[in-house]
Amino acid sequence: MTREQNQALLNLRTAEVPQKVKDRAEIIRLNAHGWYVEKIAAHFNLTVQTVREVLHKWVEEEF
Repeated sequence: MTREQNQALLNLRTAEVPQKVKDRAEIIRLNAHGWYVEKIAAHFNLTVQTVREVLHKWVEEEF
């Protein structure tokens, strides 16, 4: 993740967007900073599959 991508995702924390968008941005950031999928899922009270779907969608849209 580039510094610009990280900053853009970080900026979503204070933007007027739905909480779901903020959570997805944070999932992506945490994964980029070394958090495992299982730990992220537990942190957000989500399934591992949901976290993986968010991360896969991010990769598909970015590249």
